Amino acid sequence: MTQPSAWDIGDKKKLLIFQRSFHEHTLRMRVVLSQLPLSVCVCISAILVWLFFPATLANPLFLIFLLSQAFLLALCIVVPWHRLPFASFLSIPILDMVSIGFGREGGQEALTGLSVLVVLPVIWLCASGLYPRLAIVMSFLGPLAIVWVPVFVHNDVSEQALTKPLLFPILILGIGVSVSVLTLSMVRQQRVLEQKDAALKDALDISTKQERLLNTVMEALPLGVVAVDGDGHDILMNRRQRQTHVLATPPDNDDPNESQLLVFDIDRSTPLPPDRRPVRRAVLGERFTDQLVWLGAGEGQRAFTTSARPMLDDAGKFAGSVVVFSDVTDLVNALAAKDDFVANVSHEFRTPLTSILGYVELILDDAEALDAHSRKQLDIVKRNAERLLTLVSDLLAVRSGQIVIQRHTADVAELVRGSVTSAEPRAAKAGIRLSMDLPDALEARVDSSRLAQVLDNLVSNAIKYSPDGGDVEVAAWEDEDFVFCRVTDTGMGMNEEEQAEAFTKFFRRRWRPQERHPRRRVGPAHQQSNR
Repeated sequence: MTQPSAWDIGDKKKLLIFQRSFHEHTLRMRVVLSQLPLSVCVCISAILVWLFFPATLANPLFLIFLLSQAFLLALCIVVPWHRLPFASFLSIPILDMVSIGFGREGGQEALTGLSVLVVLPVIWLCASGLYPRLAIVMSFLGPLAIVWVPVFVHNDVSEQALTKPLLFPILILGIGVSVSVLTLSMVRQQRVLEQKDAALKDALDISTKQERLLNTVMEALPLGVVAVDGDGHDILMNRRQRQTHVLATPPDNDDPNESQLLVFDIDRSTPLPPDRRPVRRAVLGERFTDQLVWLGAGEGQRAFTTSARPMLDDAGKFAGSVVVFSDVTDLVNALAAKDDFVANVSHEFRTPLTSILGYVELILDDAEALDAHSRKQLDIVKRNAERLLTLVSDLLAVRSGQIVIQRHTADVAELVRGSVTSAEPRAAKAGIRLSMDLPDALEARVDSSRLAQVLDNLVSNAIKYSPDGGDVEVAAWEDEDFVFCRVTDTGMGMNEEEQAEAFTKFFRRRWRPQERHPRRRVGPAHQQSNR
């Protein structure tokens, strides 16, 4: 490549000077540029006089005009205006008016209309925006002095001599007023623009900070986040999601589309069809939560729950969507291990329970070997073993997500008697008086094993949280088409708020400081009720 010449560099610098906005220049350059039009006009006037009226160059007043203009231009270039008071450069256009007065008087025989040059310093004064009233006054007094001073100098003062040139300063005043009005309007607009520019800069700064904060938060999130527009193009993706995308990328495809990614159903082997893939569903405007998918293949395969929320524009139309990927592989594996543990334990429990029930039934079949008391006790053993076997079956049912309620006709009164009979030894040991209020028979269509489980829990808790020597009564009755069961005790009881939570899973009643339990002397954290 050829190196630029000195002329090229100089031309570029000159172009740069004129391409820049006026207010972008230094104060000295702005003063020079403001004086330059008058200096150019003076040079042209001097050339015309030299060519056509050389005698005028001998006129001292015209020479003062030329020399003063050269001197003023030199002042504009040399003086460090930025170190002086800001408005000090306005002395230049005022001195220009004086200089033009000498030029008009010395060269009017050669060039008529030299006084018109005064319009340039007037424009400078009025366009500066500084001291607008003073600038308007000077735009009239300066030209007036140019035309009146010679009248007084030549002692030709008369009404006609004073009024004849008066139109000239009035015309220049009009120009000055027009320039001043336009300048003030432009200054106001500039201030408004500067305010708007400052507001935009502040808004941009805030937006930049918020964007930086958003990016930091996105990168710090343990979740994969991807935002797509209405056409399905990615517009935002955090670090975690980029790692997730790499996990789902096929080994032989560096730039796969959505349908080519390794995305599988919950069985870990069936590829999800394109219309069921999370990002595709999000692009279609669907809103969903916790869709479980498997990404990747082989030992590195991971489980993710995905959720999507659509984005709307100002008109309420679909503009894109945000999809969140959460790695739940450890949780899925833990749940699978829990299910396996429950299944193994349940199967292990079944064998001894079945054996116990078998031997109990063999003993009960031998009617002569048992007295009435022993038979009653064995019946209780059999009933509770059957209940335990039912609970083991429930564990397996919970694992498979299926709990079946088997309704049949049963004697609810007999179920209550069985629960009370099973609890009698514990009540006797605790000094609790256990009683029943039942009809002889109370038939209803219920799941007898589930109902027995509920009754056992209620009676057990009533005994557990009643004071020594307390009373527990179990009652059942029929009212129209309903059967009611009630367990009443003399324990600490429950308020309305606790009663509302009585059937919430794992809820336990909090002990209140004013309550005391005569049988259990333990700390407040252990003095609880789960009724």
